[in-house]
Amino acid sequence: MGRLLRQKEPITPHEGPVPPEPKKRGVGGRSGTLRAAVFGVNDGLVSNLSIIMGFTGAAVNNSVIVLAGVAGLLAGAFSMGAGEYVSMRVQRELFERLIHLEAHELATEPEEERVELVGIYQRKGVPRDVAESLVNVIHKNPDLALETHAREELGLDPQGGLGSPWGAAISSFITFSLGALVPLVPFMIGSGSAAQIGAIVASGLTLFVVGSLMSILTGKRPIRSGFRMLLIGAAAAAVTYGVGSALHVSVA
Repeated sequence: MGRLLRQKEPITPHEGPVPPEPKKRGVGGRSGTLRAAVFGVNDGLVSNLSIIMGFTGAAVNNSVIVLAGVAGLLAGAFSMGAGEYVSMRVQRELFERLIHLEAHELATEPEEERVELVGIYQRKGVPRDVAESLVNVIHKNPDLALETHAREELGLDPQGGLGSPWGAAISSFITFSLGALVPLVPFMIGSGSAAQIGAIVASGLTLFVVGSLMSILTGKRPIRSGFRMLLIGAAAAAVTYGVGSALHVSVA
């Protein structure tokens, strides 16, 4: 409703100063990149920890564990980066097509679009006369009309709300790699039980921190989110370790 009232200001421009923009609670077009970054670290850590624990449980030597960890890091990072790029690219192209179709409808069927927008505002509780007056003002500005219809009909933000495919891909690649490095580094600088304990401790702490940071997006309690992520990662690592132990192979 606050946005609707602000759009009425051109009708009476001399009534007073324009109020300041309200605080934005969302992350807008950066949401895709932020999501890819946060979950990239988690995916990289959990997947590579699971791979490394599986090879550790199979009792292979340290060089094989490191090779498996590096392979898991590279394969996962490229897969995550490519997947995020394709996903965001297709989503962006779809949104751009919908906005283009909306612009075409505004140009060819302005009256139908005006009636549709009036109906949307009425369903939100705006009186009909107020809704019609507001829509008439909005439709005097083609850019404002397209932005408003995109927001109200499609739920899109044409002003930078579509996300960046390259931003999501690069962020996902880097953060996945960083996460995958956590359980791998102890085996690169050590071996045996010391490396195993180091990988478990480092991974556990990182999982808890990443889970706590997710509360920024979800609004949940940081401690609860941290322990939840820690338990999920521990469960995945335990399963793969058990599978590796069951196979119990030895590679010279």
